[in-house]
Amino acid sequence: MKVQLLGLYVRFQDFWESETAQDLVEYSMIVALIAFGTTAAMQSLDVAILQVFDNVSSVINSALISAS
Repeated sequence: MKVQLLGLYVRFQDFWESETAQDLVEYSMIVALIAFGTTAAMQSLDVAILQVFDNVSSVINSALISAS
């Protein structure tokens, strides 16, 4: 068990010191930036989408009332 843990530790140290880890961090930062940008865009679209659903709802209500 100790040998396996030591091997895992050595591989982790090699990964941590390699440039691959730096690329991983950069990609993670890009993904986070895209996520924040998408969240901000969705919040601004919220009002427009709500207006569309309100318009559809009022048209359906008007059609149901006039059909009665």
